[in-house]
Amino acid sequence: MYGLYEYLRKSVVQLDMANTKKALVVPAFETLRYRLSYPKSKAELLSQLDMGTLFTFRYHVWTKGHAPTNFAKWRTATTPYRVQWEADFEPYVAHVMELDAQEYEFVVLPNAYMIHMPHAPSFDITKFRSNKQYRVCLRTLKEEFQQNMSRRYGFAALKYMTAENNS
Repeated sequence: MYGLYEYLRKSVVQLDMANTKKALVVPAFETLRYRLSYPKSKAELLSQLDMGTLFTFRYHVWTKGHAPTNFAKWRTATTPYRVQWEADFEPYVAHVMELDAQEYEFVVLPNAYMIHMPHAPSFDITKFRSNKQYRVCLRTLKEEFQQNMSRRYGFAALKYMTAENNS
């Protein structure tokens, strides 16, 4: 969004983030077009979403990654709202797990958004898709991270392993 930085700065103060455990969630969208008239307002973004020019991020590929944002609620939200951690909540899944374990509140900003533009696949996603050993290594790293979370946060961190097994 235009003015995102200033909006985030104001939100940090309004939500008293210096004295509370809150993490801001900026809803993510994407376009499959290389040229886009970037929406200058939420209303303009919603119009492009309804026309099919924009989509919620990775909707066609990985719905779980941004499902906790609750885009249906965001459409009409006028005030920040809280969402809960869910398995595979992006971005940076491990970081979000760590924040949840530390009892941070995830707050979706009603007038913030970002748009992912199309680009060639990254080196890492290409390796992930084509190399079984790469996927095995990543799974091992994730398991080690989850074990570390269990050691650090005890019983409260078990939900991360349970969620992984159920997803």
